[in-house]
Amino acid sequence: MCCGNCRPLVKLMTDRIYLSPPHMSGEEAKLVTEAFASNFIAPAGPALGAFEREFSERTGFAHCVALSSGTAAMHLALKGLDLQPGEEVWASTLTFIASIGPAVHERAIPVFIDSDEATWTMDPHLLEEGLARAAKQGRRPRAVVPTDIYGQSCDLDRIVGICKAYDVPVIADSAEAVGARYRDRHAGKGARAAIYSFNGNKIITASNGGMLATDDAALAETARHLATQAREPVPHYEHRTVGFNYRLSNICAAIGVGQLRALDLRVQRRRDIFSRYVSRLGDLEGISFMPEATYGQGTRWLTVMMIDPEKNRSTPEVVRLALEARNIEARPVWKPMHMQPVFDGARSIGGQVASRLFEQGLCLPSGTAMSDDDVDRISQIVRDALHTH
Repeated sequence: MCCGNCRPLVKLMTDRIYLSPPHMSGEEAKLVTEAFASNFIAPAGPALGAFEREFSERTGFAHCVALSSGTAAMHLALKGLDLQPGEEVWASTLTFIASIGPAVHERAIPVFIDSDEATWTMDPHLLEEGLARAAKQGRRPRAVVPTDIYGQSCDLDRIVGICKAYDVPVIADSAEAVGARYRDRHAGKGARAAIYSFNGNKIITASNGGMLATDDAALAETARHLATQAREPVPHYEHRTVGFNYRLSNICAAIGVGQLRALDLRVQRRRDIFSRYVSRLGDLEGISFMPEATYGQGTRWLTVMMIDPEKNRSTPEVVRLALEARNIEARPVWKPMHMQPVFDGARSIGGQVASRLFEQGLCLPSGTAMSDDDVDRISQIVRDALHTH
């Protein structure tokens, strides 16, 4: 018997425009049905292997390990480097906390690096200066974690080259950059390992999930071992170390396979949505949008608009509330890690650029199922909010 809440819930889900909701292609349901028919409901199964294989083919990595989240992938990537308590991990300050959270769980010391003005990703110049100082002081970091922010790759070759001179491995946080390009390859390719997210708000989703991708066979083997409770390959349950329950389920992997096959369409639609916002709002005084790096092509996972307070009297919060009043979700730019209360006192190299992006930036709805009319309606609400304050 219906509880009476079904119709309002359906209406709410239908009427609200979310920032970045899932968008199914239709093939996912068929693949999930096949997974159910095979009775591989638990983590191991054909869909899991297919997801890893197809993601490897897409990105060019030799080894891909499908996991329960991007956070789990980052954790295992760092475990694969044998990260020890008290060692430093340097990360982009403009990011989501999952970039650095796993390092903190391993009792490492976070250090945050500011964004480059032209790309919003980790500033290679600041990284190079910081590593030179750290080397002189005898305290080089155990790893550097640059974030491919909002679907745009960092300048990975430059960052890897800088870190190689100091024998520091790079773990690319490409959680937001599935489908992005860096030079002639997929974003993240070239790092010791890259991690990707399939959370429900990402450009493709497996309902949840993440991927650890690497060309390092030993690192991949370590990740697979630790992800399945570090069980030794014997008939009984034997453990020489404590592992984790991090493997992605076969059912979620089936969704991921279907989503991955629609990735090119999703990327093109996100980029089209971005271009439409720019055409509708780019003429306004004090309004700009996230730049695209000259060395690649981003996915425009989210369209990010900037409001210059010296040229426009409105604010991101005024615009966000105007959209929310019409049941439309928008969100501030990531609050930099060096500004987070939990990291009060942590060392930061720079920080002014990321702080300004947070203060002036707003992420607009970017879901690929939105119509052009939706984008136009949102743009008009934004215009009205900017003109009336």
